[in-house]
Amino acid sequence: MKIVIINYGAGNIQSIMFAIERLGFKAVLSNDPEEIQQADKVIFPGVGEASSAMKKLKESGLDNLIPNLKQPVLGICLGMQLMCKSSEEGDTKGLGIFDVDVIKFTSKVKVPQMGWNQIYDLKSDLFKGISENEFMYLVHSFYAPNCIEAIATTNYELEYASALQKDNFYGTQFHPEKSGAVGEKILENFLKI
Repeated sequence: MKIVIINYGAGNIQSIMFAIERLGFKAVLSNDPEEIQQADKVIFPGVGEASSAMKKLKESGLDNLIPNLKQPVLGICLGMQLMCKSSEEGDTKGLGIFDVDVIKFTSKVKVPQMGWNQIYDLKSDLFKGISENEFMYLVHSFYAPNCIEAIATTNYELEYASALQKDNFYGTQFHPEKSGAVGEKILENFLKI
């Protein structure tokens, strides 16, 4: 199986590589459109700020490639947010895969949400063998509101979508690669899709 992690200069790439290796697979880092298209599975990571990450995607033409991929694609954290219609962070137009706009938590809560929080209302093969209310690791100041494409929910000030799915596209606001055995099981489930 060929696993490609999209390398566009805005990713938590090493920890994802190590998590995949622990599962017995090898991943390739690439920003080459041809190599990404030939992958069996694509992981779209992201750490950083939405508008500068989107600028990097546009510079490499990946903004046109990613929404047209046919194989399973997993966006993680900022990767998931960039797959949405837009983000309030830097007033960024997203890839438009998920029909939801990413917004900022209000000042009523500590921002960023950093640390462990529960996921529930699990609705996808991504969560096969995962119990409701498991704890996942999150670091974010912006969130996707609950919507029709939500496949997991988390509560921090309010309920929001901590995972999304549409067709072959999956997104997690949490970091499965930093969420221990449960996170690795979610990555393994993705690789089996």
